[in-house]
Amino acid sequence: MSTGIERESGSDPRFAEPYRALVRPEGARFIEVLDQRELPHAVVTKRVTDVDAATAAIRDMVVRGAPLIGAVGAYGLALALDADASDAALERAHAKLDAARPTAVNLRWALDRVLARVAPLPVSRRADAAWCEADAIRDEDVAINAAIGRYGLELLRALGGEGRAVDVMTHCNAGALATCGFGTATAPIFLAHDEGLPLHVIVSETRPRLQGANLTAWEMASRDIPHTLIVDSASGLLMRRGEVDIVIVGADRVAANGDVCNKIGTYDKALAAADNSIPFYVALPSPTIDWNAVSGDAIPIEARAMDEVLTIAGASASGERVAVAIAGRGTNARNFAFDVTPARLVTGYVTERGIARNAAELHALFADRGN
Repeated sequence: MSTGIERESGSDPRFAEPYRALVRPEGARFIEVLDQRELPHAVVTKRVTDVDAATAAIRDMVVRGAPLIGAVGAYGLALALDADASDAALERAHAKLDAARPTAVNLRWALDRVLARVAPLPVSRRADAAWCEADAIRDEDVAINAAIGRYGLELLRALGGEGRAVDVMTHCNAGALATCGFGTATAPIFLAHDEGLPLHVIVSETRPRLQGANLTAWEMASRDIPHTLIVDSASGLLMRRGEVDIVIVGADRVAANGDVCNKIGTYDKALAAADNSIPFYVALPSPTIDWNAVSGDAIPIEARAMDEVLTIAGASASGERVAVAIAGRGTNARNFAFDVTPARLVTGYVTERGIARNAAELHALFADRGN
């Protein structure tokens, strides 16, 4: 039986510079995505042709990053409706995709948006409408990324001057690989680099899946942006030594009170930044805000397989992809994928509508969200 997800040989020029994590060829009733599990050692695209493949791509982290997961989920619903646009099939596909990853709110947001668009329509019109809505979600994300980049750029400009490089610390990957466009936390960095502002990016490896080492460092190298990879636990030391000017991270879900759920290890950086009076900013598109979550305590924290902690994957000297054990037999592990940073530790939220300094300002920026 076909899985609906096919490996493409070689690299696709559409994913070169500027690369895209998701492509829907014009008129196609499928999408193509970068398999992010293969980076940085190989650039591999996969073709997603049905809802099961879209679900697997999200669940198995072929794609990751809250905005990208949402877009792939939207296209997955469109693929499902191509096969069966009945009410029952729509409900099944929505539930299947929604269960693929529990923490990032963008997935549910995108699925609900497509559902609201197609449910009132006759069955014969639902699939086409779903494809149009998924395209709109993708295009809006590109525009949101650009706006976040422009607002965040002002923060970096204010820290620059006299030719000194601005030292920016990141965590996990909130780049183009996590979105449909330029990224969230990386968008200001990309724009600053393009305009010639001296930058140095400190990339934390982000155990256990190494999204910083494998993805963010790859994105910086692809754009010739000076960067240095560090182990996660070195972050506090560098801040204490005065080697960090600003921390910018992304988010998987932000609660109504401003608490931020992001990749595990974000809370540690926020604590160190606060202790050393270093600004800590969260770059987020508005669909990442869960207005119904009163605080971070209401956000489900995904726990993944302990093998991700007990083994580490990489490339051998010959280029072969290998996984090796880093703990002895009989050792158990806990693998929480996310943590919650309290709003009191956040200097500001960089959104597509501007920078909010606290939850009240965040609510004011999006006061028309129900309209």
